[in-house]
Amino acid sequence: MAFYLPFQTYCTQYPSKYAALYHALRDEIVGNKLKQNTKLPSSRDLADRLGISRGTVNQVYDMLIAEGYLQADVGRGTFVVYADGHVMYEAKVGKNIELSAWGARVSEGVDAGGRRREREGRIDGDKEQGEKLEGKQAGREIAFVVARPQMDQFPREQWNRGMYEQVRRMTESPQEDAHIAEGHYALREAIAVHLRRMRGIDAPPERIVIVNGSMQAIALLTQLLVNPGDPVVLERPGYQGASRAVLAAGGVPVHAPVDGQGLIPQPWNARLLFVTPSRQFPTGAVLGLERRQQLLRWAAEQGAVIVEDDYDSEFRHRGRPIEPLKVLDQEGRVVYIGTFSKTMLQDLRIGYVVLPEALHDAFVAAKRLYEPHPTGLLEQRSLAAFMASGGYERHLRRMRRVYASKFLLLQALLQEQLSTLFEWVDSDSGLHLFGWWRGELRTYIAYAAACRAVGVTWTDAGNYALPDGRAGVCFGFAHLTEAEIRQGITLLRSVSVGFI
Repeated sequence: MAFYLPFQTYCTQYPSKYAALYHALRDEIVGNKLKQNTKLPSSRDLADRLGISRGTVNQVYDMLIAEGYLQADVGRGTFVVYADGHVMYEAKVGKNIELSAWGARVSEGVDAGGRRREREGRIDGDKEQGEKLEGKQAGREIAFVVARPQMDQFPREQWNRGMYEQVRRMTESPQEDAHIAEGHYALREAIAVHLRRMRGIDAPPERIVIVNGSMQAIALLTQLLVNPGDPVVLERPGYQGASRAVLAAGGVPVHAPVDGQGLIPQPWNARLLFVTPSRQFPTGAVLGLERRQQLLRWAAEQGAVIVEDDYDSEFRHRGRPIEPLKVLDQEGRVVYIGTFSKTMLQDLRIGYVVLPEALHDAFVAAKRLYEPHPTGLLEQRSLAAFMASGGYERHLRRMRRVYASKFLLLQALLQEQLSTLFEWVDSDSGLHLFGWWRGELRTYIAYAAACRAVGVTWTDAGNYALPDGRAGVCFGFAHLTEAEIRQGITLLRSVSVGFI
């Protein structure tokens, strides 16, 4: 079979053979060099040709299948199903992005660099802030709750040394970053490198703004874009922080349903959408390529902005993280939000936003309004140095191994022991697993009470705007030991006997 792939060229751009092969294949497909219905070599054949492991090829094939680029037919092989010009939306000059009345006022008098002209003078949480978490891990209680990373393997000594060094430097140059609303430039540089290497997003540091966690970004974007009475599309179920921000701005939430493939695109009459495409929150569903293209087409036609919340994409337990929606954005319609609260210290309130050009200056002006002197500069500088030293990527690799082991254990136990009570949503990433209660709401309430009585709790997914009459659960595992996971599921199984 005649088959050429510029694999070695990509090896010079990406840190792993996996990432190099993924991007090489994807770019050949999107560039129409590997056309629709082309049969790819078997994983064994391609591995031999490229001098890499067969497991690496299988992982890349699986990822491209999940994203809708490939299709595997049993007994026939793996084929390209992406059709150039058919699935891909056509980038064009669409409607301009309109700011809210507040956004227009706050951005008045802002120059191209985001600074106020001289003649005019010179809140946060993450995915779980303010959401009810069932139970506490104390005594014999086992709490399968979200938002608790494992801390005993955090590189405390290296982090502390870095903090002390930055304290020394800041006392020598105390005003260096004092009025830069965008955040410490070296951190924005480090994030740009990380996003390019690990997420495929090619964004210059000048398009990145540091925020105090993802909720600050969501609140500012909502104020900038939403007038009272404006409809805003939100996933249901979904993150309620976005809903609170919309209601506070006077917007009208439009609850869009989610299925096993993520958000279901519709012709909404709205100019703002919040979405979690790489791993739908809280269900974990992955938004496929065709739906991603539909969302981009919708945004172009409506003159809308899509806010992509990529809240825990760093932890994929089988293969590489799904490529962000931002990578496909050719018109500057997608705002990408990321956070360090899952990968670093939980109380390290550092997130970031990758902004399209049309929104950058207004966003910076809004942030400067609330923070004339940016907060957390010591932590920003320390994180920048930690990332530049390679410490961050080493920490991620270590935690990926730790979390993958726990994830696979919990997933297997839930399927084996509790599938009669819950319909578990298939997932291969993140720090929690989601399940729908199979019975009536009243029996779920009784079961949860019985489990609390024996010392086991979880995060009730009712906090995330579930459809009426349905119950669901989020089982977080990052903070638990494998022994605690086993013990907890054993207790849940013993209680379940009376509810089957």
